[in-house]
Amino acid sequence: MDDYLKLFSLKGKKAVITGGAGVLCSGIARGLGKAGAKIAICDIKDTKKIVSELKREKIEARGYYIDVTDPEKIESCKDKVLKDFDGVDILVNGAGGNMKEATVSSEHSFFELEKSAFEKIFYLNLFGGVIFPSQIFGNVMVKNKNSGSIINISSMNAYRPLTGIPGYSASKASVSNFTQWLAVHLAMEYKKNLRVNAIAPGFFLTEQLKYLHFNEDGTLTERAKKVLSHIPMGDYGKKEDLIGACIWLASDASSYVTGIVVPIDGGFNSYSGV
Repeated sequence: MDDYLKLFSLKGKKAVITGGAGVLCSGIARGLGKAGAKIAICDIKDTKKIVSELKREKIEARGYYIDVTDPEKIESCKDKVLKDFDGVDILVNGAGGNMKEATVSSEHSFFELEKSAFEKIFYLNLFGGVIFPSQIFGNVMVKNKNSGSIINISSMNAYRPLTGIPGYSASKASVSNFTQWLAVHLAMEYKKNLRVNAIAPGFFLTEQLKYLHFNEDGTLTERAKKVLSHIPMGDYGKKEDLIGACIWLASDASSYVTGIVVPIDGGFNSYSGV
């Protein structure tokens, strides 16, 4: 049994996590760290809090400033990470988000949405979220002696576009497609054991979700009730629910897995509503 469990060990691995100070990716960082990885928390937000928390849990972690929409800022972050960690084995592309201006609402119909809003969402989620970091950190990872793993964060919206968020849904569908493309490209042109996969979280209790799913008095919105009625497991996901899949994808336990997108959604994508 111990030999099999070692397949999931990340001891000695160095993991870069963009968006690492966020709710979901801070949980992923903790999980990878507990599995033995050294953690580079990279975010446009302050990283001190999550780095301190990880260190208290005996996880080797450092924080770095990054703006994933600016390749020069990513290059600068990469140089600092390499100076401290001397290599990158795991890249979790966790930066991304949505914006009100790309959302259909009573204030903005689909026909009134600005082109600039769609451009910003795609630039953040596709270019900044996965393409730029994969180019810059991936160029380091192709030189590894051993294997490497890139994990992108797609979304259940890539499978099932939700009402009201056309920009976010379309950009995350692009993330899933790019994940498959990059997996094939790296394996065939550069390094067969540099793997690229993604996870597709369903409905998790982030600040963005709370805004859409809870009224000011704490009761569920009508949208939230509809969502929960379509989750067979009956509840929202917790950030800890992402850890197992990420450890698997980052470790040798998935050494023959590349180009997949793993739904982590409580069964939402499988349920037809009947």
